[in-house]
Amino acid sequence: MPRYEYRCRPCDTTFELSRPMAESSASATCPAGHQDTVKLLSTVAVGGSAKGSPAAAPGPSAGGGGGCCGGGCCS
Repeated sequence: MPRYEYRCRPCDTTFELSRPMAESSASATCPAGHQDTVKLLSTVAVGGSAKGSPAAAPGPSAGGGGGCCGGGCCS
């Protein structure tokens, strides 16, 4: 089940709820009982490296060759 992140406007608390996708836009109540909450946009990291630097394009192969698989299957 997906998890959605919300922020409570009165107490400025951020919290998560697991709920079906069909209920993703339904209102949520914060743990303190406030009704005035807003759903936050989630971000998804795609690619990159563990250090957080941008993903670099692969450089040229040092093995030379070409062909069907970098020269490995063509003699």
